[in-house]
Amino acid sequence: MSSEEFEKLQEIFKSLYDELKLMPDRLLKCQGEEKKRLVRTFDERHGEAVEVLQGMEQELIGVPSSYRNAMSTRLRLFRRDLGKLQREVKSSDLSSTSSTRPAEGAYGIYSSQNEHSTQLQSQRALLIQGHEHLNNASQSIERSQRIAAETDQIGVDIIEELGEQREQLDRTRDRLVNTGENLSRSRKILRAMSRRLMTNKLLLSVIILMELVILGAVVYLKFFRK
Repeated sequence: MSSEEFEKLQEIFKSLYDELKLMPDRLLKCQGEEKKRLVRTFDERHGEAVEVLQGMEQELIGVPSSYRNAMSTRLRLFRRDLGKLQREVKSSDLSSTSSTRPAEGAYGIYSSQNEHSTQLQSQRALLIQGHEHLNNASQSIERSQRIAAETDQIGVDIIEELGEQREQLDRTRDRLVNTGENLSRSRKILRAMSRRLMTNKLLLSVIILMELVILGAVVYLKFFRK
């Protein structure tokens, strides 16, 4: 069902209301059986109008919220007009002659009951509208909670990613520290090798020098000392 059905029911109500609103003046001009017949006709048409308003109220349940407020306002105005018409009929009924007052008294009780029923229907419509607003608020809260949960999950993912990046940086730093230690050991080894090389060169120079001295002594003793 849609707002199109609401519009159809509205046209039916207007047609009934146009017929009902003529009856207060007619009640003032008639007496006896004709007046009783007119009261019964009013009761029947009024009951039909109430049923139509109830159908319009049911239509509000499935209508989008963007249209519901305007339709609810129209429904309240229709109930107000119908209640006003009931009061006018009751006033016309009370102003009649004493011969018609028993029937009018019975009708006054019926009108009060119908007015009470109309008030209950109006309160029901307000409750339905409040329920719809509550549902909309609940849905809005649920959407906010979902967004908050998604935001929390994104935050957790970011924290986990940052933790992984930190671990990678720690491993890289450890490798750099190890590389620096290896370079330090390499420099120490190179310095040690350099010192050993210099020592070997010095020893070799001393050995060569000693060999030259020995060779010179041998030559001197062999050729020059006689």
